[in-house]
Amino acid sequence: MMGGAQLMQTGAGERYEVFHTDCRARDVVDHVTSRWGVWVLISLRSNDLRFYELRESIQGISEKMLAQTLRALVQDGLVWREVEPTTPPKVTYGLTEFGRDVGEPLTELFNRITRRLSPRSAE
Repeated sequence: MMGGAQLMQTGAGERYEVFHTDCRARDVVDHVTSRWGVWVLISLRSNDLRFYELRESIQGISEKMLAQTLRALVQDGLVWREVEPTTPPKVTYGLTEFGRDVGEPLTELFNRITRRLSPRSAE
């Protein structure tokens, strides 16, 4: 058995074997569908945001978890990161083309769910 990502041939070319534990695509899916990954991608769907803006837009996320999630999504090529050398540094995040492509069905899923939910009753 080969080490690393396991590939299987399809008519259209090579695809990752997502059920193998060493699969790179599986890692990306894990990052996207993590507790906070979905919310980062949805938050960035309309605008590029600075770190503190992202933190404010995703209620309940700690700075540590946001930093870890962003680091993974940047490494996966879903999110880009731009640092302006100011004091303090201005760090902006946005979706790459790959991130927009992956985020589109997540946004649609979110929209479908919110359309189906009953409105909250006045408390």
